[in-house]
Amino acid sequence: MPPPPKFDLKRLVSVDVSAQSQLQWGVDQDSIQISKSDSVVRYVIVARSSSGVINAMYEGLRCSKGEVITYARHNPDSGWVMVTQPEWRPYRQSGLARHSWQAAKQGLCDGAAPPTTAQDAIRKLRNPQ
Repeated sequence: MPPPPKFDLKRLVSVDVSAQSQLQWGVDQDSIQISKSDSVVRYVIVARSSSGVINAMYEGLRCSKGEVITYARHNPDSGWVMVTQPEWRPYRQSGLARHSWQAAKQGLCDGAAPPTTAQDAIRKLRNPQ
């Protein structure tokens, strides 16, 4: 697994997670990578609180199976920390993965397939249907 990519708050594309969410979510558009070998969409997603606290996760989506994996977590104090034993989990049935499910629905997946290109994913994230 490659190390998590650097992310920039200026490159975030908003992800609408929930009207009740107290966090603002966004995907760093430059972090989106679509692996041809395993069809996994990898990206950095950032959560911002109203008080300005920022947390980020380096994740992967298997669109064909509706699963997400978290490879690493970032916080301002410690930087990236790799998850010791990352595991695939369904993103539709987990409240902890709501942001992943919404990111998948809004453009990081094209139904049960990964998007054709990262640019296609960015376009769909910017204009969710």
